[in-house]
Amino acid sequence: MHPMLNIAIRAARKAGNFIAKNYETPDAVETSQKGSNDFVTNIDKGAERIIIETIHKSYPQHSIISEEAGELPGEDLDVQWVIDPLDGTTNFVKRLPHFAVSIAVRIKGRTEVAVVYDPMRNELFSAVRGQGAQLNGYRLRGSSARDLEGTVLATGFPFKAKQHSAAYMATVTKFFTRCADFRRTGSAALDLAWLAAGRVDGYFEIGLRPWDFAAGELLVREAGGLVCDFTGGHNYLTSGNIVAGNPRVVKNMLADMRESLSEALKR
Repeated sequence: MHPMLNIAIRAARKAGNFIAKNYETPDAVETSQKGSNDFVTNIDKGAERIIIETIHKSYPQHSIISEEAGELPGEDLDVQWVIDPLDGTTNFVKRLPHFAVSIAVRIKGRTEVAVVYDPMRNELFSAVRGQGAQLNGYRLRGSSARDLEGTVLATGFPFKAKQHSAAYMATVTKFFTRCADFRRTGSAALDLAWLAAGRVDGYFEIGLRPWDFAAGELLVREAGGLVCDFTGGHNYLTSGNIVAGNPRVVKNMLADMRESLSEALKR
């Protein structure tokens, strides 16, 4: 096993256990708003602390970027751990049992290791670049859909960027004439992990942050899928606008959404 994967799994399981334990005691959860429609809890921060401590115990020199703590530069700037300690905070607060810990390791700008852990189902999705993606040790392959007919697409509403709502709704309408259904679960990390597992056939979302998709992106790629921006390029790392699926599904999604995109979403 890749040594950094071993530590990522340890950190994800420890944080996941902490989250699951606190899910059972909602009175201990303190919620605050950090932005428009954007919440954080003491559990997010506690899980983040556990992950950072676990990483630093083995790799004190590595850099970390995390949703709540921001950037923690280490001596070794070539290795960066990208962390979302609780992806799906709103679900957690509402006691909807669908959320995950997401941890990715980027080496010289390339994601090499990924872990997404769902503590409520005890499902551990993992990947190492070039070695495939796994769920609880079993190899994953994404959907084999040939086009959008009969597909189930996962997505997330742009609730932090409502200026894009018209373009987003137009895209959904376009897809809806061809696909079978949509899933909107509230966790980008799990949407991408489920895409890698073939539970959904395609995925698109506006304005994600690196910690939302860093691990999920590698899972999808290692399960045979593609990840790109809304014009088929690689600018999603900056824009956070993501389309993902197998090559045929992505090609169909890009073609269908082209007319709905505003100029801002083409960047």
